[in-house]
Amino acid sequence: MSILNSFSLEGKVALVTGGAGMYGRQIAMALAQAGAATNITSRHLDQLPVMEESYAESGVTVKAHNLDQEHEESILALRDKLMAEHGRIDILVNNAVARTMGSWNDPLEAFAQSMQINATGLFSLTRAFGDIMAEQGSGSIINIGSIQGMVGPDATLYKDMGFHGMVPDYFFHKGGMINFTRFVASYYGPKNVRCNCVSPGGLASHRTPEAFVERYSDRTLLGRMANETDLMGSIVFLASEASVYLTGVNLPVDGGYTAK
Repeated sequence: MSILNSFSLEGKVALVTGGAGMYGRQIAMALAQAGAATNITSRHLDQLPVMEESYAESGVTVKAHNLDQEHEESILALRDKLMAEHGRIDILVNNAVARTMGSWNDPLEAFAQSMQINATGLFSLTRAFGDIMAEQGSGSIINIGSIQGMVGPDATLYKDMGFHGMVPDYFFHKGGMINFTRFVASYYGPKNVRCNCVSPGGLASHRTPEAFVERYSDRTLLGRMANETDLMGSIVFLASEASVYLTGVNLPVDGGYTAK
């Protein structure tokens, strides 16, 4: 196999939890463009055809499925459905995250719900699909973390912005995800199943205030926030045979934010 061919995902089956958000869309686009039969998820049944059409308009085929990550029965039903349709699963991208908390002073019920979806649900998904990969003898699990799982919040970024980044459950889960990645890499390693984490930095959208973009960009080594394609290369690399000897790694894709 040539080095360029090792990046191809032809013949692979991929699942990306989420798929409509800023990160999920470029992840699914990357996998589909690289040749994988790509599946995404949403909790909202009415959004599934809308999501599929949106990808079709961008020139790729992506299939959307219903998934409620809060409930194990939904996870197992999706596993069984994908196995019935494809007979295998080669790539799992744990991308979906529920934002149940808005501040430190939110009721404990909000933290408990976040734990159920973003921790228990993440574990259930990883186990359900990781066990399939282990039976196959190959697979790649990619966790989408965040630089907010690596460093504490910088309150100065949000001064006079009208919003803040002091959301405790998000930092809790993204920090835990990095070491969970190492555990999964160790657990499934003997079965030739790899697990790595991508920790993106801030991604600018049309809703991001220009003043915040400038302030954040000044914190990075590349002098800008991430855009709608910056995650694509790292996802294809970690999903493909090009990274066949890479596991247990946390890769910051942050323009040098955490290196400064």
